[in-house]
Amino acid sequence: MNNLYPVYTLTNECHDCYRCVRECPVKAIRIENGHASVIPEKCIACGSCVKACPSNAKRVRTDIDKAKNLIRAQKDVYVSLAPSWRAVFEVSAMKMIALLKKLGFKDISETAIGAQEVSIKTAEMLNNSEKGLYISSACPVIVDFVRMYHPEFTKYITPLGSPAMTHAKMLKETYGDDIAIVFIGPCIGKKNEVTYSGLFDVALTFEELRMWFKDEILDFSQVEKDEKNQFVPYSAHEGALYPIDGGMNETIRKIGIKPEVQLLDVCGLKSFEKAILNLDAEKLDRTIFVEALACESGCVSGPCISSEKSGIKMISDILYKVKKRDEIPQKAQVVVDYNIKNGKIVDKDFPIEDILKTLKKIGKHSVDDELNCGGCGYATCRDLAKALLNGEAESSMCVSYMRKIAMRKAAAMLRCMPSAIVMVDNDMNILEANDAFMRMFSGEMYEIFKARPDGMTGAAIDRIVDFADIFRTILNTGKDLHKERYASKDRLYDINAFTIEENEIVGAVITDVTQTETNREKISQKAHEVISKNISIVQEIACLLGEHMVETETLLSSIAEDYEKEEE
Repeated sequence: MNNLYPVYTLTNECHDCYRCVRECPVKAIRIENGHASVIPEKCIACGSCVKACPSNAKRVRTDIDKAKNLIRAQKDVYVSLAPSWRAVFEVSAMKMIALLKKLGFKDISETAIGAQEVSIKTAEMLNNSEKGLYISSACPVIVDFVRMYHPEFTKYITPLGSPAMTHAKMLKETYGDDIAIVFIGPCIGKKNEVTYSGLFDVALTFEELRMWFKDEILDFSQVEKDEKNQFVPYSAHEGALYPIDGGMNETIRKIGIKPEVQLLDVCGLKSFEKAILNLDAEKLDRTIFVEALACESGCVSGPCISSEKSGIKMISDILYKVKKRDEIPQKAQVVVDYNIKNGKIVDKDFPIEDILKTLKKIGKHSVDDELNCGGCGYATCRDLAKALLNGEAESSMCVSYMRKIAMRKAAAMLRCMPSAIVMVDNDMNILEANDAFMRMFSGEMYEIFKARPDGMTGAAIDRIVDFADIFRTILNTGKDLHKERYASKDRLYDINAFTIEENEIVGAVITDVTQTETNREKISQKAHEVISKNISIVQEIACLLGEHMVETETLLSSIAEDYEKEEE
């Protein structure tokens, strides 16, 4: 489990709905045999697929055992607790500290104090700048999104470690390099940050923490809060604003910023991508700082926030507990230099001939065929074609293509069946009728119906056949009917009528058995004639045999009598 990428798929639970493809902002999903899997090298761990998956097939890697192993190793394990915890757990700070210590942690500290250091250093950078673009490095998902998919903006990311990274360095400087640090928050991206930062050991989500509490602390009331339990080395202040939209900018304003610096906040990957679209940062004549967060509304909407509270309530709970300090230092005590390297994702460039050939395989023979409906999860049919060429998609993902194939197969089967087939809606109008039905019941109108693109579609069934009551009965009762040798005009029919959609659509398979029944009567009549004739012959034979037997008996009797006389 621990070797898995932070986001993975339970294959048996994946039901080929392609919703994860639709929601993934970077299309880091591969479809194989109808099942979706994450492409690690393309994924930014935003958690969009986890939140969107209707069958809960997308899962987040569980790292609880890693944290437990640190505790079992008798190391001093400190918690870096994200400030959004107040939006999730309905307990006081002292109670939260007591619960975490019950799990075996040495002490608990707030990630927000690292955020405060980041804000101080950021404000210093902005106040010393002349002009240009600055993008916050606080959100690991934004950082990965920029360096992988918009690498031209990587140089504008502030070269500072995130609040979690800065906080981890603070804790190690305070308590020693041999301590272990476990970050707990709502973010999946932090599990990747563990790997490339090297400053903390494990990243857990709030969902994982709930699981851990459930396994080891059956009753919260049994864990008593202790006034001695306080956040170490001290409690956070304005840094607790970080998890809400514009929270970082608010802390920078509290520190003090020169008026010509513009502070913007952008939440959501789609909004961020729109914000930098067509932006030429080199031509900016002012200083712009963008507080960029991948989740809409900020970290309180993180993929693993694990709370059913309303957004307003979560934000309110965080704001309510924020402590103000009279004076904020102008110099950061701890700074983590962060050298962000480009990791550009280079998609293969396929020739237009290959793309057009692939489009034809999914029934797109012209531009008019390219619906760009998005049903497959990709924005355009050509994007799907590229994914097909790249081995990340399957032809069956195209809904319109599969519908056409299904319709063609169904039409071919209907057309080739010798029996008449008809489908009728609840308005008693024909939805579909095959050629055999039209031949059987349209009479002189057959050529007219055949010439129509839709055939008999739309025609009233009671004007075509005189047994429309059969369809009406099934629509009302929902029960199938079978009529044998049903007489209609001068013909006999075998009718099997059935429900397709209850009270909405019924169908019928009709076979003309007139000739069969006529042949059966003729055969029966011939059989009776043969039987009668045979009986007559048998009777004649019997009579002849009877007469012969009498004559023979008489002759033998006469011979016997004559013989007896001679003896005497």
